[in-house]
Amino acid sequence: MKNPHQKVAAGQATTDSINHHIRSANTRKKKTSQKKQKGRPSSQPRRNIVGCRISHGWKEGDEPITQWKGTVLDQVPINPSLYLVKYDGIDCVYGLELHRDERILKLKILPNKVPFSRVRDMHLANTIIGKAVEHIFEGEHGSKDEWRGMVLAQAPIMKAWFYITYEKDPVLYMYQLLDDYREGDLRIMPESIESPLAEREPEGVIDGLIGKHVEYTKEDGSKRTGKVIHQVKAKPSVYFIKFDDDFHIYVYDLVKKS
Repeated sequence: MKNPHQKVAAGQATTDSINHHIRSANTRKKKTSQKKQKGRPSSQPRRNIVGCRISHGWKEGDEPITQWKGTVLDQVPINPSLYLVKYDGIDCVYGLELHRDERILKLKILPNKVPFSRVRDMHLANTIIGKAVEHIFEGEHGSKDEWRGMVLAQAPIMKAWFYITYEKDPVLYMYQLLDDYREGDLRIMPESIESPLAEREPEGVIDGLIGKHVEYTKEDGSKRTGKVIHQVKAKPSVYFIKFDDDFHIYVYDLVKKS
């Protein structure tokens, strides 16, 4: 059982969450707490930092400097300057240009890499991936909050963790979901069991969306731009989007259903 304050929000990645063109969708995401991102060039030689622990300061505007530690999960192939990072104590995954972002101060690569973790029950892991689920969190005064979402994949590097997103907020999170399943806090939705991935679209039809620029219209009429950075293998119509003005990774179904 988890306390919902550990979530920085929660997301929607199931079908029809956004249409193929994105432009007509309304944004319901409200930015909260921790902020990051944007760029400066760096002359220092690059090393492979995927799998490394990092620490750095964060300075945005007139706000005081805050200190962050986390784990570098992945480097985005279509934009090698962009890294996916899981910060300690934060449940969502951030997308940051670690070597270019002017708000990142004194980036340090810590000496110890993340220890290798193994999933003890691969059958259960494969069972939940790609499934619509109900995830239970502990709310205020001991109440139970139910969050419907989708398990997307096993996380890289931190193999005991899984990528997940929620209907209430379409951003990328990661949790140790097998523990939650065993404790009764994660339940596979019946409709997900009855209609598994056999109906998914042919991958070749939609692979071309990776690297495409997208435009998103907010409720106030303003627009934000971003790029499609990843296709979810277990659900090929679902993609990760990194918007230019945000460090969160958004998760949308971009294939229009007939």
